[in-house]
Amino acid sequence: MKNRTKTNERAGSDGSPVQRDVSFRILRGRKGDETRAGGTMNVGSNGVLFPTDRVLLPGRRVELSIRWPAKPNGKGGPKLLARGRIVGYERGVAAMEVLEYEFRTATAKAVAAAAGH
Repeated sequence: MKNRTKTNERAGSDGSPVQRDVSFRILRGRKGDETRAGGTMNVGSNGVLFPTDRVLLPGRRVELSIRWPAKPNGKGGPKLLARGRIVGYERGVAAMEVLEYEFRTATAKAVAAAAGH
């Protein structure tokens, strides 16, 4: 049996280790959002573990943008946009519970931009 930390359990132990570029926004309402960059460590159906140099307290709302690899045809891969809340932080690793997510492709991004979103 694997040795799991509480942070791993909170993020969803069914995840797979992955290394992807990720940027995230700490959603702070009227104070304005704060954007950071890093990489993912574990992605599961319930959550994401990611390293951060910023202490993120449980309950903090976060939006992650994870870029997936390019498609075989050489075009850019999709981007996973996930929104959720921090459920744990331990030794530079934050655990986010995913509350909603969507995959965006370059086409979807162009459509959203044309629609003014």
